[in-house]
Amino acid sequence: MFCDLVGSTPMSARLDLEELAEVIRIYQARVTAAIAGCGGYVARYAGDGILTYFGWPNSEETNAELAVRAALAVVTAMEAPIRREKLRVRVAVTTGTVVVGETVGSGTGEAPEAIGETPNLAARLQEIAEPGSVVIDDSTRRQIEGLFACRDLGERVLEGFRTPVRAWRVLQERAAEDRFAARHAGRLVPLIDREAELATLLHCWRLARQGKGQL
Repeated sequence: MFCDLVGSTPMSARLDLEELAEVIRIYQARVTAAIAGCGGYVARYAGDGILTYFGWPNSEETNAELAVRAALAVVTAMEAPIRREKLRVRVAVTTGTVVVGETVGSGTGEAPEAIGETPNLAARLQEIAEPGSVVIDDSTRRQIEGLFACRDLGERVLEGFRTPVRAWRVLQERAAEDRFAARHAGRLVPLIDREAELATLLHCWRLARQGKGQL
């Protein structure tokens, strides 16, 4: 997940250094709290941009879901002004395979670096997001299908990527009492290589219909 502050340059020209530092500090604290609440790991502060990992150092089956929920929480966290400044952010979430372990910088401030195109894609998608919105790639959208309402933004040409990338805007989280039904509605697929198991089930069903039910 990549989050970036909108309009930081004109704000830096308007505020004195101490005021600007205080606003940025509170902004980072709010974003960090929202991310921590969803189990994310803040990997790097790049100016007023924040790179976050979900799936490292700990991985969950719901990493994409947690990342999108954190992204929405970050947008919400910016609704309250900071020192009379109304801040807005752009957030992007992408899903893919990376190698984590290389470091950036030296000394106590070094941070683990994710190697791969996924972080770069998050940074590029963030650039096309509208202020106060969350944009995701198609891979993330498939992971959260049924759990969040999304709007198709179509294929976008992004710097550094040879082919257009399908982008989606996350609108809101959907209320779902049955999470399995929400994730799999309309996506039933055939069972593969389960002939023996299906035969056993059908045999037991025939016995049950004959009055010979069993556990």
